[in-house]
Amino acid sequence: MTAIRLPAGLPRRVPVRRILPVRRLLCLLPLVHMAVAYLAATVAVALVPTPGGLGSVDAALVVALVATGAPAATATAVVLAYRVITLWLPLLPGALTLGALVRLKVL
Repeated sequence: MTAIRLPAGLPRRVPVRRILPVRRLLCLLPLVHMAVAYLAATVAVALVPTPGGLGSVDAALVVALVATGAPAATATAVVLAYRVITLWLPLLPGALTLGALVRLKVL
């Protein structure tokens, strides 16, 4: 087995603050502003009926967070992280369970 060699310019470790800038955003915005932004995004779900609010909630959350004073890049990163955690991450256990049930011929 051979070890994977990283190119010389790549860092060995990536700081968490570069991956998830949530902590920086949380320090910038009061909790009340984030709650109002979330409530505004849930109203967007009712106005644009898409499955899981995909797209409309994301856009509304970014706009609401930017309107309350968050930087646009940080707000977009936070909304994408939120969407990955709440929408796409729960699909992994379901896919693994479905694969196991099909393999066992239960389904």
